[in-house]
Amino acid sequence: MNSHERGPELPPPRGTLSAAVAAWLRGAGPLPRPAEAGEADPYGDDPQLALYLCYELHYRGFAGAGPEAEWDPELLRVRAALERRFLSALRADAPGHDSLDDALAALLVEPVEGSGITHFLRAEGELWQLREYAAQRSLYHLKEADPHAWVLPRLWGRAKAGMAAVEFDEFGGGRADRVHARLFAELMTDLGLDSTYGRYLDAARAEMIAVVNLMSLFGLHRELRGALVGHFADVEITSSPGSRRLAEAMRRTGAGPAAEFFYDEHVEADAVHEQVVRHEVIGGLLAEEPELAADVAFGIDATEYLEDRLARRLLADWRAGRSSLHTPLAPEISHTS
Repeated sequence: MNSHERGPELPPPRGTLSAAVAAWLRGAGPLPRPAEAGEADPYGDDPQLALYLCYELHYRGFAGAGPEAEWDPELLRVRAALERRFLSALRADAPGHDSLDDALAALLVEPVEGSGITHFLRAEGELWQLREYAAQRSLYHLKEADPHAWVLPRLWGRAKAGMAAVEFDEFGGGRADRVHARLFAELMTDLGLDSTYGRYLDAARAEMIAVVNLMSLFGLHRELRGALVGHFADVEITSSPGSRRLAEAMRRTGAGPAAEFFYDEHVEADAVHEQVVRHEVIGGLLAEEPELAADVAFGIDATEYLEDRLARRLLADWRAGRSSLHTPLAPEISHTS
C-alpha cells in the first residue's frame, strides 16, 4: 500500500464544488474556478465539504490522493477563495463582544436553566441521539488538538509554555492509550459506532463540518493566531460543565464505561486547562502582542456562533423525531458493560 492510500475514502460530493475538488484529487477532472468558490453560500453543504477536502490534505489525506496535492498552487487558490468567503461571513454574522473581557465573561457564566445540546442530552436524550451526536463530533474528536498544535511555533514565552502544557495532556501525557482521540474512538466503540478516522464525514451535516473547518482555518494561518487562541479558550472553558452533563447522559442511557470515561476525563482535565489557557496562554500572548485582543475575542465569538448553529440544527431534527445525519446510522450494537 502506498503512503497516500492510507487516508479515508473520499466522501460523496454535495454539489459542484465538492464534486470538482474530489474529482481533481482522484486525477479525474479540473478544479472549480476560484471565482465560483468565492460566490458560494459560506455555510452550505457543498462549499463546506469542498473546504474540508482541501484542509484534510494537511492531516491524513485521502486514499488515492497523492501527497503533492497538499501544496498544489491551483488547489490553494480555490481554498483561499473558500476561506475568504467563510471568514467574511463569520466576521459579519458572529455576534461581537465589546471587549475580550466581555467575551470571556460570557463563557464563564453557566445559565441556571440551560437549553443547549448538552442540557438536552443530559435531561432527555435517548441513546440513538447520543450515537448521532458522537458520529457528528467524531470529525472533531478524532483529530482533537491537532489543529491547535499549529499555533505553537507562532507563540513564545508564557503563551507557548501554557499551550504546550495543555496540548501535552490532550495527546495523552506521553501515553498512547490516554490520547484523547483514542479515548473518543473507544467511546464510539461503546456506542456501536465505527471508530475509523473520517468514517462519518459523509453523514455529518454542514454545521458540524463548519465547526471543524474553523479550527483548520485558524490553525493554518499565522495572521489568525489570536483567533486560534480564542477558539481554544472557548473549547477549554466550556468543556468541563458540558462534559459533566454528557457523562451523566451516558450513564443514564447505559452507553458503556468508555463512553462515560471520555467525558469524566474531560470534566477534570479541562477544569485545569481553563485556568492555564486564560492566565498563561491568553495572558502571555497579550503581554507580548496586546493588539491581538480583538482577534482572540473574534475567535471566541466565531466558535460560539458555529456551535450554536450546530446545536440548533441537531435539536430541531431530534425534536421533530428525525435523524440529524445525512445518512442515518445502522441499528445500535449491544455491548456488555
